[in-house]
Amino acid sequence: MIGRITGVLLEKSPPLVLVDIQGLGYEIDVPMSTFYNLPTIGARITLHTHLVVREDVHLLFGFATEGERQAFRQLVKISGVGARTALALLSGLSVADLHQAVAAQDSGRLIKIPGIGKKTAERLLLELRDKLDLGMAGATDASGVGLTATSANDVLNALLSLGYNDREANWAVKQLPANVNVSDGIRQALKFLSKDK
Repeated sequence: MIGRITGVLLEKSPPLVLVDIQGLGYEIDVPMSTFYNLPTIGARITLHTHLVVREDVHLLFGFATEGERQAFRQLVKISGVGARTALALLSGLSVADLHQAVAAQDSGRLIKIPGIGKKTAERLLLELRDKLDLGMAGATDASGVGLTATSANDVLNALLSLGYNDREANWAVKQLPANVNVSDGIRQALKFLSKDK
């Protein structure tokens, strides 16, 4: 899996960018939210990436923030939502706007996106209801101080890869104190989850 790319921006042609990494050019599809914030041609950039491997092609998607990539990954898990639809959603809505639409169960905001009909919007709202809260602002402890979104996502991903479901992993991350590092966060989250059983 290619998780992150840093290189020189060679071309910009929405939604595709070409990034040179030591003489090798990577074609990367990005949402418009990332595209609009790209520097000028010739500048160095870093993108969080997601690789999709299919029988006929390998597709690389890039995102300016970890929150965008996490939202993309949640979207492509939904039946009937492919990578192109997920990219269109993130081009039409910021991650925060998507979170607000899901929290308010507002299908009207989603059907404004090209390719999203009423049924797809309702399915998205239903399936994302408990899954998008981390990518936006991080988890908070009782004092209201937040664990950074990047650390929270790293801990969440570790718990998911260990076999915990989204609900359990999100709950455990929300219990963590502020400013905990990732390795301690994983250790503490595992303790919370073992006590919860």
